[in-house]
This record gives sequence, structure tokens and C-alpha cells, in this order.
Amino acid sequence: MKNKTIIITGAAGEIGFATARKFVEAGANVMLVDLNEEALAAKAAELGSDRVAWCTADVTKEPDVQNYVITTLEKFGGIDFFFNNAGVEGSVAPLTELDIDDFDKVMRVNVYGVVLGMKHVLKRMNEGGSVVITSSVAGLRGTPGMTPYITSKHATIGIMRTAALEASAKGIRVNTVHPGPIDSRMMESLESGLGADSEQIRQGYEQQIPLSRYGQEEEVANMVFFLLSEEASYSTGGTFVLDGGLTA
Repeated sequence: MKNKTIIITGAAGEIGFATARKFVEAGANVMLVDLNEEALAAKAAELGSDRVAWCTADVTKEPDVQNYVITTLEKFGGIDFFFNNAGVEGSVAPLTELDIDDFDKVMRVNVYGVVLGMKHVLKRMNEGGSVVITSSVAGLRGTPGMTPYITSKHATIGIMRTAALEASAKGIRVNTVHPGPIDSRMMESLESGLGADSEQIRQGYEQQIPLSRYGQEEEVANMVFFLLSEEASYSTGGTFVLDGGLTA
């Protein structure tokens, strides 16, 4: 990964930051992108490397997306990898009580943000590059009360498959990664939305998982690292699941 450059959106979150740390350790240049400037600056400082830069962006706004691409090119001279990872979970409610404004917010971040990232990164990415989009097991199955999130994560698969076909002419690979329940802020938020007793909700999920536990952000980062690397050189257009057997 030395002298290679990766852009990571949602870099202030657990999965984004774990992936950034792994790429820094491997010698890559890393551009951290997130909406939360304070958190982003703190994460960059924690990594403590002159090969790390950061750029605040609202991934739903095209000028912001164009800016993080241009900033990366100016700082590092090229783009080899893209972890298109920024996402939000939205609120939990039955479909009949759906808040359309909340649905729109989730779709704008999880779908429009992904599309805008693909649009502007792919046209500037080096030949032979690689992209991973964060989907979820929510992109492979349904869950009551989670229409916005489920819909958005199904959509990322369609984006990925189309991009994989279009980008193949430049030797660029595109895949999605589908984490199951991960021990993270987002999962805590979903647990709270699903019921008053979040610990009981967690235990219920763990009972459905053959490996009987939540995943860790480092385990997702390991999968992302593999898919972006040359070790996965014949993998494109694929959905890669790490869920402890939840969807088996």
C-alpha cells in the first residue's frame, strides 16, 4: 500500500476509522472525510501521521464531494482506493408510521451520497483502482421498523453492480461489504429504537447469530482492506458478507 492513496468517507465513525488506521499502518496515504469537523480533526491527530489528511464534507452535496476529490488529488497526486462508507441509520418505526422526512434524510446520505462519491471519484481514480461500498446485511434481508435503512442498503447493491460493469474498462474493481450487527454507536442507536430494553434486544440478536456475538469494527476493516488490495484482484461486482452466520 506504500505510495497508494485512499479516500474514506464516514471516517470519524468506528468502521471508517478502523479502516483508516489499517491503511496508515500499511503505508498508504489516507484522506479522511466526514461531516463532523471536530471529530475528524481528533481522529486525524490520533493517527499521528504526515500521510493522513482530512476534509469536511456533506456527502449529499455535490460541491462538497467534488471538493474532497480535488483536495485529495492536490495533497497526494492520485486516488487508488475509495471506501465509500458514510451512512446513517435513521429512526425505527413501522412502515405505516414512516416519517418521510427521515426517509429522505437516510436516502440522501446512504444513496445519493454513495452515487455522488462514485460519480466524482471514479472519473479521477487511477487505472486498476478499487472501491468498496458499505452496505449491510440490511441490504440482503428485511427487518420490521427499518424501512429507510433497509431500502438504502438494498440500493447500494444496485449502484455497486452498475459501477462494477462501467468501471471495468479501467480495471477498477467495485464491491460491497455487508456487516451484520457490529458493536458500534449505530447498533446502539438501532437497539434503542427497537425497544426500551436495549440489552434484551442485543441478546435477541446474538441468539440469532451462529457465532453468538456482535462483530468488531476491526473485522470489517480487515475485509475492506482485503477487497481493496491486490489479494482480491479477481473480485468485482460482489457482495461480501461478514455477519457471524446471521444470513446463512
